[in-house]
Amino acid sequence: MAADHFQENTQYELIGGYFSPVSDYYQKEGLAPAIHRVKMCELATTELSTWLMVDSWECLQPSYQRTAFVLDHFEYELNTKYGGFAMPDGTKKRIRIKLLAGGDLIESMGKPGIWSGADLHHILGNYGCMIIERTGTDVWEFLLSHDILYEHRHNIHVVKQVIYNDISSTKVRLFVKRNMSIKYLVPDSVMNYIFENNLYRSKFTQKRDYLSYLLD
Repeated sequence: MAADHFQENTQYELIGGYFSPVSDYYQKEGLAPAIHRVKMCELATTELSTWLMVDSWECLQPSYQRTAFVLDHFEYELNTKYGGFAMPDGTKKRIRIKLLAGGDLIESMGKPGIWSGADLHHILGNYGCMIIERTGTDVWEFLLSHDILYEHRHNIHVVKQVIYNDISSTKVRLFVKRNMSIKYLVPDSVMNYIFENNLYRSKFTQKRDYLSYLLD
């Protein structure tokens, strides 16, 4: 959807996108080890996309990295270190980096105590966001009601969903935990990886599977 939006509604040409799995130091409840999250992203992008890739820099850092710092990392690697995008005439053109996220992320930006004002100004002012609408989230209401978001509204691209869905990583993890099917919710390679590595499963589910194995 973001790629379609770039093609139809902006002056930009999309050249690539990165998944950047968060570090284990984020310490979110139920977070699988980074080595697994990186592998699942690699499986998904290899199978489904010609332009999405995985960057493991963030998850390899010795501490949690704020989003503003992660975007600075991409800015350094793509523009400072490599000089930008190589044009056919041999010149280099600066790559514009934007944060791609769901509507729930911009909703969190409007809540006190989650994002620092300095980080929001840095992210939205220097980079900008591509926000994918999500069912039940009124993105425009948050843009109008939050001063910093409204100030940088011209650097925020809201991508309207043509086909609405409310699939989320939280729901996928809960389905696995409750031993429910996640077929068609994630790529088959990712689904198989989750079960082969026993990810997101409750101790009760694991014990029940072991008992079933003994009975078989």
